[in-house]
Amino acid sequence: MKDTEVALLGIRHHGPGSARAVAAALAQWQPDAVLIEGPAEADAVVHLAAEKDLVPPVALLAHAVDDPTKAAFWPYAEFSPEWVAIRHAVDHDLPVRFIDLPAGYGFAPAEAADGGRPEGDRPDELPADPLALLAEAAGHDDPERWWEDVVEHRAPGADALVPFAAVAEAMAALRAEGFGESRRDQLREAYMRQQIRAARRAGHRRIAVVCGAFHVPALATMPTVAHDRALLAELPKKVKADVTWIPWTHRRLSQATGYGAGIQSPGWYHHLFTTEGDPVPRWLTRAAELLRAADHPVSSAHVIEAVRLAETLAVLRGRPLAGLTETLDAVCAVLCEGSDVALELVRDRLVVGDELGEVPEAAPAVPLQRDLARLQRSLRLKPGAAARDLALDLRKDTDAARSRLLHRLRLLGVEWGVPARSSVHSTGTFRESWRLCWQPEFAVRIAEAAQWGTTVEEAAVNKAVGTARAAVELAELTGLVETCLLAGLSGALPAVMRVLADCAALDTDVAHLAGALPALVRALRYGDVRGTDHGALAGAAAGLAERVCVGLPPACVGLDAESAAAMRARIDEVHGAIALLDPDASGQAAPGAPPDTDGLAERWAAALRSLARREPAGGPATGAPGLLRGRAVRLLLDDGRLDSEEAGRRLRLVLSVASAPADAAGWVEGFLTGGGALLLHDPRLLALLDEWLTGVGAEVFTDVLPLLRRTFAGLEAGVRTTIGGRVAAGPLGVAPPAPETAGDLDRDRADAAVPVLALLLGVRPKIPRQATGRNT
Repeated sequence: MKDTEVALLGIRHHGPGSARAVAAALAQWQPDAVLIEGPAEADAVVHLAAEKDLVPPVALLAHAVDDPTKAAFWPYAEFSPEWVAIRHAVDHDLPVRFIDLPAGYGFAPAEAADGGRPEGDRPDELPADPLALLAEAAGHDDPERWWEDVVEHRAPGADALVPFAAVAEAMAALRAEGFGESRRDQLREAYMRQQIRAARRAGHRRIAVVCGAFHVPALATMPTVAHDRALLAELPKKVKADVTWIPWTHRRLSQATGYGAGIQSPGWYHHLFTTEGDPVPRWLTRAAELLRAADHPVSSAHVIEAVRLAETLAVLRGRPLAGLTETLDAVCAVLCEGSDVALELVRDRLVVGDELGEVPEAAPAVPLQRDLARLQRSLRLKPGAAARDLALDLRKDTDAARSRLLHRLRLLGVEWGVPARSSVHSTGTFRESWRLCWQPEFAVRIAEAAQWGTTVEEAAVNKAVGTARAAVELAELTGLVETCLLAGLSGALPAVMRVLADCAALDTDVAHLAGALPALVRALRYGDVRGTDHGALAGAAAGLAERVCVGLPPACVGLDAESAAAMRARIDEVHGAIALLDPDASGQAAPGAPPDTDGLAERWAAALRSLARREPAGGPATGAPGLLRGRAVRLLLDDGRLDSEEAGRRLRLVLSVASAPADAAGWVEGFLTGGGALLLHDPRLLALLDEWLTGVGAEVFTDVLPLLRRTFAGLEAGVRTTIGGRVAAGPLGVAPPAPETAGDLDRDRADAAVPVLALLLGVRPKIPRQATGRNT
């Protein structure tokens, strides 16, 4: 719409058709000022759009100075109309201003009454989508397809302002029919009108306003200044906010929740905006290249047929051009040959995409962010939106520094790297594997973590000390100690260890002690690679282990099923930890293990023997659950501290008629957890189990069946198959019969094969004795 001073360009956010229309309208209108819907604080950083290093997708980040957790984002892609308007203004040296409500109003406590969502983090669409209503009026059932046909797929005409006048007329009709704005919309529009008046007072005579199409009717008719001032008087006190540019991603643009924009196909929209001419053939060519790189057989003939099919589908469906739906249908039918897996690859890489924007160093940032950027450059760890694996060898200085950085960031809540399973399958402590994926919202977490320090190391040290002082669980503290060692935070370790020692001295819960021990012992293993001193840590680990050995048997008495399952997991972890802590258990102690750990494995074995003997003679509350007793026997058997004869005797006792079936089933579950191959190596154990199971009554069998199914479901597939075959062949407990021979051996025919077998095996053939004439 056009008048003597102001051109109102109503757009749909992140639409390539709207972006092209805005570019054409600005070139035709030639304004002397550009006003854009966006937070007013962004005026301080909009000049950075002139920098070549500011590459979309990017976003404006606003956060409260006193509370960085209160933050909001305004993302822009290359095909966003607002970004096109910004680029036009800076390229033509025109003043550009953001005219929406300042973000500081959205961070005020009073805003909690309006859904609790900060300014810029709320959709501009009405509860009833205006596009859906317009599409329905036009006879279309799909608003997205109708908008693509009407706007996105059409080039600007001779008069670039005509489409905006049509959209403004449609929105005015909707608002006249009662699809009115919310109170928040009224406040925003009042502020926008005030900014337009301010631009007029500044002497501008040709003003272009780029805003959401729904707001155009409210900005076209100006009420009195007093009216708008009365509305704005309702605003709460504004909170001081900082604004900067941060990198954004196409994948984040595709997410409708959180800080996304809800664009289903940002990669496709980017292709539409940046491609001259017919976009379909070029896009299908890119899809073919992607599929060929993934070892799918796609030829030029496939691309030609896919283009023809997409165009034919568009004609059959009455569309002016082939859209994304027709193009993906052609990809699925021709290029992917009906494969949903291949089609999903195209959707992920081309329809959405992994593009990550860039921001210049001149962009405002907290000192912590600048220190992180410096470390990323020095360690050659460039952030990327696409997930990638990183293997580290901690014996190398650079890899060790990378590991410390990633662990420190995790401590600060920035999950840029997540530990992953190594493809090398090494048990050494000098290897680490990470999965790296940079997310835009990490900028908020870094701003929030800036309260702890100005560098990554300083912030991590202070955060670790603060977390230790606020911790209430012993396992949380031991995990924090392990993190401090992994992150190389020697400055935080003494304070954390003091808190750990105080907490361990006061905690008498064996479950807490058992849950805390494994993390301490794992931390001891890092001494040889990371070169840290573990004197105090080793003493604390030995003390915890002794207390667990003493208190474990009585702590297991009277536990219910859920508590018993949790305790079994802790017993397994403690068993592995003591094997590392005591050289008598594994032959190699953890680095830094104190000398007073000698004999610890024997004391732990005594605790397991005591636990195995605590049978519920007077009821379940008088003894340890069968799950834990069976697990104790299995651990003793695996360590060679209990022979198979004794294990069989204990199994025979627990499966006798004197034991409750549910307790016996739990004992079997604990005994077989971790592997059932021993049932194959010792047929007597399998026979005992089969005899007990066949003798269980029908009613009791129904009760113990879930436990038994869970037990055998945890066994290896091959073990289950072999056990089933032996039970079906029966009888159990005796050696299997020798296989029948096929008849007498034909020695002449066998001797003839010896040279060939020797050649295959690479050995020298021996002459059969019969051939030498000697007696056999």
